[in-house]
Amino acid sequence: MWRHIASNALTMLIVATFLLGGLILWGQTEYSAEGPLEEQICLRVERGTTVNRVSLSLQEQGAIRSGMLLRVGMDYAGLASKLKAGSYLVPAKSSPKDIADIITRGGASTCGTEIVYRIGVTQLSNLVRELDPATSTYVEKVKFDPASEEAPAAYLAVRDREDTRFRIAVAEGVTSWQIVEGLKQISLLAGDVAAVPAEGSLAPQSYEVKKGDTRAAVLAEMAARQEAILAQAWAARVADLPLKSPEEALILASLIEKETGIPEERRQVASVFVNRLRLGMKLQTDPAVIYGITKGQGVLGRGLRRSELRAATPYNTYVIPALTPTPIANPGRASIEAALDPDSTNYIFFVADGTGGHAFAVTLAEHNANVARWRKIEADRAAD
Repeated sequence: MWRHIASNALTMLIVATFLLGGLILWGQTEYSAEGPLEEQICLRVERGTTVNRVSLSLQEQGAIRSGMLLRVGMDYAGLASKLKAGSYLVPAKSSPKDIADIITRGGASTCGTEIVYRIGVTQLSNLVRELDPATSTYVEKVKFDPASEEAPAAYLAVRDREDTRFRIAVAEGVTSWQIVEGLKQISLLAGDVAAVPAEGSLAPQSYEVKKGDTRAAVLAEMAARQEAILAQAWAARVADLPLKSPEEALILASLIEKETGIPEERRQVASVFVNRLRLGMKLQTDPAVIYGITKGQGVLGRGLRRSELRAATPYNTYVIPALTPTPIANPGRASIEAALDPDSTNYIFFVADGTGGHAFAVTLAEHNANVARWRKIEADRAAD
């Protein structure tokens, strides 16, 4: 009888071993298998949360079939204690193993709320936006001018959240002084700025920052990016340009930047300036004259006076037959590339055409006709 009992027990043990092995194999397969999520989601993991709570949230959002499977899998892989706080974009069809990697890998948040500090040519603005995971586009929630408006509650509510990301967006054509003044208004940054960087030396791009970053470090990153952009464009420049150095290219790029906001026109405007430089003609560009008056410290806010157009200053391109001594703003990559690879044209004139763009001309007669049309547009607008 005891032999019979022992035989049955051994049989049951073997069956149980096979079942357990099959269960483990199934669990491993399911842990790595494609998940049920139809559209990507943004998963927020708060500091101090548990794997159990995260797994329940994922199950409620349809990202996983079994919260227990995720918990067991993460525990088996030694990841249960390695959750990282943040907001993470979970792609559609992510496996539990993929999700475990996403929420334990760490690093910057990949979705959720972002505060953008915009430094523009005419104003500063603070913007709160959230990523819509279904469309991978940001939705604006709050926007205000920190110089003239109180910070709204919706901004204050997310500013101190651990998973909120911060970004500084610098517009093309802002001056170095404007950038420094803008950075001073961003309270999450630390430290003073010893001196305003050289005009044109900062790349107008988007920069992700975090609390405690220094203003000096942000400016250094801007300068490093601009130096790299200029070096790359200078190396790829077309032949026979009337430019002696990368510094002169940067000056020309800043004039192009301030003369047109239409991307398609940059190389045409560049061709006008290049043709004039080749002919020894004055560039006759108003933004340069304005910079000579403001020194880049704010906006002039009025039209130029005749006396200012006649004054012999280093930035008055109606008087000097050359480039200005320095850039007049921080040009973007597109304007730098336009300066070093302009369109091949015979244009030496351009004037506003009333659409936001310009009318280009080869002869003075053509230009005078374009100017007359523009004057009529101005008169009609004034009458309206």
